[in-house]
Amino acid sequence: MSRISETHTSDVLVIGGGIIGLVTAWRTAQRGLRVALADPEPGGGAAQVAAGMLAAVTELHYGEQTLLGLNLESGRRYPAFVAELEEASGQSVGYRACGTLAVALDADDRAHLRELHALQHRSGLESEWLSGRECRRLEPMLAPGVRGGLRVDGDHQVDPRRLAGALVTACERAGVIFHRGWAERLSVVRDRAAGAVLTDGEELTADQVVLAGGSLSGRLGGVPAEVLPPVRPVKGQVLRLTVPTAYAPFLSRTVRAVVRGSDVYLVPRENGELVIGATSEELGWDRTVTAGGVYELLRDAHELVPGITELPLTETRAGLRPASPDNAPLLGPSALPGLHLATGHYRNGVLLTPVTGDVLAELLVTGVLPDEARAFTPLRFSPVRLEQPA
Repeated sequence: MSRISETHTSDVLVIGGGIIGLVTAWRTAQRGLRVALADPEPGGGAAQVAAGMLAAVTELHYGEQTLLGLNLESGRRYPAFVAELEEASGQSVGYRACGTLAVALDADDRAHLRELHALQHRSGLESEWLSGRECRRLEPMLAPGVRGGLRVDGDHQVDPRRLAGALVTACERAGVIFHRGWAERLSVVRDRAAGAVLTDGEELTADQVVLAGGSLSGRLGGVPAEVLPPVRPVKGQVLRLTVPTAYAPFLSRTVRAVVRGSDVYLVPRENGELVIGATSEELGWDRTVTAGGVYELLRDAHELVPGITELPLTETRAGLRPASPDNAPLLGPSALPGLHLATGHYRNGVLLTPVTGDVLAELLVTGVLPDEARAFTPLRFSPVRLEQPA
C-alpha cells in the first residue's frame, strides 16, 4: 500500500503541531480522514511553557461570559478526553482534579477577589469564600498575611508537556503523517486553499487545510491579507522548581494570587515539580528570559509561599501565547474556501484542547460547525463574508 507521505496528498493538512494542531489531527484521523501535519517539532511551542491550569472559574474575566461557556464545556469533557487519550497513547498526561485556591495578600487584593466571587456567582459558578485562617488550614505553606481566598474545587490541572507527548503518539497510532518542516506558504488553487509549500520546498496538497500555528498563524505566506488571522504573540515567563521529598507535600492544589497588580500562580505536579508563572508582556516575538522577569516571579511567589526560597530552581523558560483581539479563539471556516482556523486561544489553549479537537473534526468531516463554536467563527474579524447557501 502506498504511503500518503510519498504522494504528499491528504484529505486534511494541519499546519502547526502544538497541542491544538495535534488534537485536531488526532480527532480528525479517528473519524476516518487521511490527515497530514506540518511542523518542525510536533509537541513543541507554547505547550512546553504553559502551566496547564484548567481554570475556567478562577480565570473568569469581565466581558468574557461567552468564552466562559466554551471553557466550561471543554472542562466538562476533560476527564473522558484524558481517559481516551491515555488509552490511545499508553501515556499519562498528569491530569489532577486537585482544585484551585485563589488568595489575597492585602485589602486591595481582598476586594478584587470579593468582586470576582460575586461575578462567579452571578455567572452560576461554584466557588467558596474562605477566611485567611481557613486558607492556611488547607495550605499550611501559605504566608501568615493571607487575608482570604476563593476555593474552587472544579478548576483542575494537566501537564501540557505530557499532554503534547501523548497527542503525538496518539496521532502516529491513528495514521497521521508528520512532515517535519514549517509551512512557508499556503497553496491556493482557483480561489480555494489546496495545501502548502514547506520551507524545504516540499509541496503538500489537501482537500482542506487547518491553520493551527499558534502565535505564528498570522505569518503564513500566501494567505490573502483579509483572511490572515489577527493573532499576536504575548510573552510569558515561567519558572520550574523541584520539591525535594523532605518538603512534600508542599502544596496540595494550584495556588494563585494577584500581588501588586500582577498575577502569580504556583502549580504543583505529582512528580514533585512546582511551576511558577506567568508574566504577561507585549514584546512582539521576544522570547528572552530576563533577570527582571525571574526576580518578579520569585518575589511575588515568595510573598505568597515563603518556603519556595528553599527549593531548587531547575528551569526558566519564556513562551508566546497566541492572543486575538477579544482574547477568544478563532475556530472554523475562514473567508477563503478550504481554509479553517484553530488559533488565538491565548491563555486557554490547554483548557480548550478537548472541545477544539471535537469541533474541528466535526467541521472537517461534515462541513458543519458545531453550535458551541459558532460564536468564535474567524469571520467575526473578517471584512469578507462567505455567501450563505440559498
